[in-house]
Amino acid sequence: MSSPSTILRLEIRSVREEAEGIRSFDLRPSSGEDLPAFTAGAHIDVDLPNGIVRSYSLVNGQGERHRYVIAVNRDGASRGGSSFMHDRLRVGDTVTVRAPRNNFPLEESAEKSLLIAGGIGITPLWCMIQRLAELGRPWELYYCARTPKHAAFTAALGALASPTGKIHFNFDQVPGGRMLDLAAIVGAATRGTHLYCCGPLPMLKSFELACGGRPPETVHLEYFSASEPTPAAGGFTVVLKRSGKSLFIKRGQSILEALLDLDVDVDFSCQEGVCGTCATTVLEGIPDHRDSVLTAAERNSNGKMMICCSGARTDTLVLDI
Repeated sequence: MSSPSTILRLEIRSVREEAEGIRSFDLRPSSGEDLPAFTAGAHIDVDLPNGIVRSYSLVNGQGERHRYVIAVNRDGASRGGSSFMHDRLRVGDTVTVRAPRNNFPLEESAEKSLLIAGGIGITPLWCMIQRLAELGRPWELYYCARTPKHAAFTAALGALASPTGKIHFNFDQVPGGRMLDLAAIVGAATRGTHLYCCGPLPMLKSFELACGGRPPETVHLEYFSASEPTPAAGGFTVVLKRSGKSLFIKRGQSILEALLDLDVDVDFSCQEGVCGTCATTVLEGIPDHRDSVLTAAERNSNGKMMICCSGARTDTLVLDI
């Protein structure tokens, strides 16, 4: 079994326009061997030739081992990730990716799955829906986009609609359109329903608020960008248990940046606390968690942290590095 740090060289076999500003990329090994398995909700890290690493959800069915398919929204505020994917990558090019990891897993045994997508947030949920349909499990999707031309995978989604699989489209920038009433939708869900949300930050914050009284194990969400600012205070020491090194974290500096300055070899990707690649075991001390990956229980246990974005609430942190 491959670890998430496994490096793969994949060829772009096709590029498709899925919606306005959204392209899908079909990535396959040139030798034709099976790729590492993944489960619905997983993502891969793509190491772009311009030196940028970006995480993208897998949108194809989890039973496929011959390819990975991702969908990329061209972000107007792109720092070189989505714009490079759209403008520079073509069929026949190769990209380096890391084996899938899943911070947003599907609970396949739930009595029902309620999924809420905003824009490009449909990507991990589309993979989940394919799996739920395969299993014959009941699901319901609320898909929000600005207009119909901004919504991806609509035809494929419609093909899976059934008495046990329902779809509601919500377009807020068409005549008569309005924002989705998340509180009403969440409030109407039975206690045994598992709820999933992926989309822009305001939607995720509203979803969390609406789910405040629900069993935490039934609430699932995934961020595509940082939900909290990185702490700027600094002024603490990090001890690396295995190497015996220690370093002082200055104001405005992340633990990851300090480690890289010392040429310490650590895994990382998004540098925003959303991908989970830099998760590190904490042996002593209390982190100041600023990531969007760990659950509330994981944060409270202080057993691990994302060193790209989180700081310290104690003078010293001892990490398993």
